[in-house]
Amino acid sequence: MRRILFKSKIHRATVTQADLDYEGSVTIDRDLLRAADIVENEKVAVWNITQGTRLETYALEGEAGSGVICINGAAAHLNKPGDLVILATFAEVEEAEVASWKPTVVFVDKDNRVVPGQTKEIPGPQRRTA
Repeated sequence: MRRILFKSKIHRATVTQADLDYEGSVTIDRDLLRAADIVENEKVAVWNITQGTRLETYALEGEAGSGVICINGAAAHLNKPGDLVILATFAEVEEAEVASWKPTVVFVDKDNRVVPGQTKEIPGPQRRTA
């Protein structure tokens, strides 16, 4: 059996642009793609914290160091500059790999720069005591 597990995410990134006239996708700073182990054309879930919307698209590589998170195409109706989003990917994993599976979590600051040393998520109920 294979399971679909959470592979990686960029947590609480700020949307920098929204381009209705592009066919689709999300353009992501190359440095963030590498940090989160996301490749160009990979399927990406976009979960908008500000608007409460969710959608799936694919990643395009943006300029390294630019901090760009540009939502392209029709998805620009659901994501505006300044919105906070989570960009997540998933992978099919063999059952034998499940127990040792470790996703990659990338936290970013308000300028979409990687926050060094912060890589562990704290589950919701535990956040109150952390």
